[in-house]
Amino acid sequence: MAKLTINKEACKGCGLCVTACPKGILQVSKTVSNNQGYFVVEELAPEKCIACAFCATMCPDCVIKVEK
Repeated sequence: MAKLTINKEACKGCGLCVTACPKGILQVSKTVSNNQGYFVVEELAPEKCIACAFCATMCPDCVIKVEK
């Protein structure tokens, strides 16, 4: 099973990873923000992750780590 780790304190909530995910398991939170005030990305269904790492590749701030 794939493991997705998001550094929420460094996330700026741009949503590029959300659009890159072929399984649609990511969303920008409407309620959870970091200390900088950005609404962060969260996983909707981590068990559906296929470890393609498109989200990590697309992230301009390199806050996503994908492990198989």
